[in-house]
Amino acid sequence: MPGKPAVLVTPESPVPLSVWSSRYWFGNSDVTWLKHLVAGGVSGAVSRTVVSPLERMKILFQVQSKGTGTNYSGVFGTLAKIWREEGIAGYMRGNGTNVVRIVPYSAVQFATYEQLKKLLMEEGKTELDTRRRLTAGAGAGIASVAATYPLDIVRTRISVQTAHALANINELPKDARGRPIIPKMPGIFETFVKIYKSEGGLRATYRGFGATLAGVAPYIALNFQCYEVLRKLFTPEGESAPSGVRKLACGALAGCCAQTITYPFDVLRRRMQVTSMSGISYRYSSTFDAIRQM
Repeated sequence: MPGKPAVLVTPESPVPLSVWSSRYWFGNSDVTWLKHLVAGGVSGAVSRTVVSPLERMKILFQVQSKGTGTNYSGVFGTLAKIWREEGIAGYMRGNGTNVVRIVPYSAVQFATYEQLKKLLMEEGKTELDTRRRLTAGAGAGIASVAATYPLDIVRTRISVQTAHALANINELPKDARGRPIIPKMPGIFETFVKIYKSEGGLRATYRGFGATLAGVAPYIALNFQCYEVLRKLFTPEGESAPSGVRKLACGALAGCCAQTITYPFDVLRRRMQVTSMSGISYRYSSTFDAIRQM
């Protein structure tokens, strides 16, 4: 009997990987850290852009001084004033620095937290207790702020400098819509170089850093503690965790509580960052001098 014809089986060709796939670049290596970094950077950039008008308004409130002709009063009045004098660009002023800053900020924060987590982890356990988690969070917060603080001071300067240029608004030329034509302001690099060269080198780029550190640890501790308390209150009976919407509410309320309690440190930081700018009527020689005068 003639044998059955042989069936030739050819191996399937591997499906080519997309350049957007992590396996294309890193193979089978664990890249969870990179995903966290990218997610943190993108979410941070989006969130800061969305709240940029409110953030700039807050900075203007914090640093303004009486008698300069640039006083801002009230939320809606200030938003209207910015729109009237600067247009939509006024709401976004300084946001570019914030977006640039968030990537290294997230990278340093994540890397530091993971390293501190390994150092503080008790033998035989997989999770940190409350005290050690707070320590790791505070350490990560301090490291990330220290690494990116010069960008923070540049962001504050860019947010404020236009407001001071508008102090003599009646002397500025107007466009067809009646808005003042604001002179070209220095960008991120020019502002940093000016601070470095004319205000005392590297030390000037860290002016107000002490007040920032004083506020970081209590903010993280309060934020974490408030969140844990609220999470228990918002968890329905018989369930182990609240829903996504309730978690969002917990995070928002915890952030509000922590920010409200530590807000004086934020005001102190902003005023220290601009104290050497022209057009600022107050001058502080140190953080303690600022506290005394305020």
